[in-house]
Amino acid sequence: MEHHHHHDSNQNLKLAFFLNLGFTILEIIGGFWVNSVAILSDALHDLGDSISLGLSWYLSRKAEQAPDQRYTFGYRRLSLLGALVNSLVLIGGSIFIISEAIERILNPQHSDALGMVAFAVLGVTVNGYAAWKVSKGKTLNERVVSWHLLEDVLGWVGVLIVALILLVKDIHYLDPALSLLITLYVLWNVVKRLRETLHLFLQGVPDDVDLEALESRLLEVEHVKSLHHTHLWSLEGEHHVFTTHLCLEQIDSFQEILSVKSKVKSILQEYPFTHYTIETELDSESCTLSPSN
Repeated sequence: MEHHHHHDSNQNLKLAFFLNLGFTILEIIGGFWVNSVAILSDALHDLGDSISLGLSWYLSRKAEQAPDQRYTFGYRRLSLLGALVNSLVLIGGSIFIISEAIERILNPQHSDALGMVAFAVLGVTVNGYAAWKVSKGKTLNERVVSWHLLEDVLGWVGVLIVALILLVKDIHYLDPALSLLITLYVLWNVVKRLRETLHLFLQGVPDDVDLEALESRLLEVEHVKSLHHTHLWSLEGEHHVFTTHLCLEQIDSFQEILSVKSKVKSILQEYPFTHYTIETELDSESCTLSPSN
């Protein structure tokens, strides 16, 4: 099932990459054809998207490599690297679009409204389909990519609305003003994703696991006196790693130790842990990693 999910993830990113790249080429041609600076600006932004999508696709495939002597946890965190790069590219592209929108507000230009309608319909269709495919992904990388594509969809919806209005009345500042609002909205969401990405990069506790609640459950297991040296972090936002030291009390046989470990593992298996390590210590032992030492 997991292999199937990664296959779907790669296929979705591959589809989004080729759709975006092909449409970028059409945008460049169409921008000159209808004399639309907005479309040409979006073409430049989409070119950056295509590069980051290609990188995401490559890193997603690379992330499937099995662990080796160099990367013992595997290559899943490369997917997280892709999310970070995509976030930075999208922030840079958003800043560029904002500057272009302000420039067009100050210096309005006339465009071929009918041509803009045709490209806007095509843009909503192509980017909407790609965004829908990628939005079903579970990794942080796919979620960041979906914001790339959602920005394009919203942008083309804005172009379509403005173009329809321009067919009736020539109000030049509508196009850049709407693009400015959409870009600011998307930028706000991307910054939130960037914070989440940096949190995982710094090995912060993932949001979908309540560490305090997990520790409380482990302490309820019979013979578990305390735990220390507990660590929880995520490989790429979907698969997590957990380690802890359990201090045991009133242990009279090796079978009781095995019973504790079995109960603890049954609890940990309820969580999205791709790897966990449990160190058991008797209360008569002294752990060099214990905070009391």
